[in-house]
Parts: sequence; structure tokens; C-alpha cells
Amino acid sequence: MTSAAPGRRGRRPGSPDTRAAILSAARAAFASGGFAGSTVRGIAADAGVDAALIHHYFGSKADLFVAALELPADPRILLAEAVAGGAEGAAERMLRVFLTVWDDPEMRAPLLAMIRGVFEPSGRTLIRDGFLAVVVLPIGRQLGIDEPERRMPVAASQVIGLIMMRYLLEVEPLASMPADEVVAIYAPTLQRYLTGPLA
Repeated sequence: MTSAAPGRRGRRPGSPDTRAAILSAARAAFASGGFAGSTVRGIAADAGVDAALIHHYFGSKADLFVAALELPADPRILLAEAVAGGAEGAAERMLRVFLTVWDDPEMRAPLLAMIRGVFEPSGRTLIRDGFLAVVVLPIGRQLGIDEPERRMPVAASQVIGLIMMRYLLEVEPLASMPADEVVAIYAPTLQRYLTGPLA
């Protein structure tokens, strides 16, 4: 029995580097085509694997997208309990989760790397055409708020501003402000974006 010739072409079998190849292909696809413009089949072809392997390793296309962001934790899981509490008081609950994660030095480093990547064209596509669709808008729908497509980007702009000032630029007094004080300042405005009048 002869062995396969070196350089043999075809589908990549399940192997230790298969997951990494899928993630690499997914990051490239999502960065260039956004979430809606990328397909599991196309990503599988770029990675040299069968599409079934993507579902095996990652589950859904949304799960693959979140994995491709290389975040220290899945924000959908982190926010699940806060979202399950309903729209009333959601801003405070979500901000407390958010601050707990970002104030952890081990979690902050990879999150800051992602934020810095937003200033690259591919990073903008990942956030605008991916993260908003996969993470942010579904939160609004799960909360049951009206006009989530309008409200959630506005709410996200408030949180992104907080990230920039507190963690990236480290502007005082916000950078060293206790979490409870940040929540007290930001939660009412964020809650209005979620459930109050926008105009």
C-alpha cells in the first residue's frame, strides 16, 4: 500500500491545525465581506475543509464569527443573565457585567487589541457588519425593546465612548472612577437609549 503523495490536494481532514485554518479563513472572510457577505461554505472552501467541519468545531455562523474575533469570552454568554432580566433596568445590569470584564487586567489586554483593530479598514468591517449584527442587535431583540435596529447602535455608541475614554485613552477621572460611580453616571442615559424617547 502506497502513501499519499506529498502536496496532495483536497479537503483537509480533522487535525490539530484544522480549527486554526478555519479561524484564519473566517477572519479574512468576515473582514472583507462582513457577516452577511460571508458564507460558511465559502469559508470552508478557503480553509480547505468540508463545511460540516465548521459546524462540528463552532456550531453556527454566528458562533464562528464570535470565535474569529478572538475575544477572551463570548459576550453573548456573559450578558445572558443581564439580558434575561428584561428591558427594565437592563442598562445597569449590562454595564455591571461590562465593567467587571473590562476592569479585569487579564481580560482587558485582548479586548484592547480588538478595539485598536477597529481603526483598520478590516476592523471597521468586523464591527460594523459583524459585531453589531451578531451580538448587539440580538440583545435588543431579546430584551423586547421597540426599534432595536435604531436603538442598539445608539446604545453601542455610548458604550464604545466609555471604552475609548476609560480604557484606551485612560482619561481621568473616568479611568480610575469606581465601577459603581460609572454605572450611576452612564446607566440612566443608556437606559433611555434602550427604552426611553430618542427624540
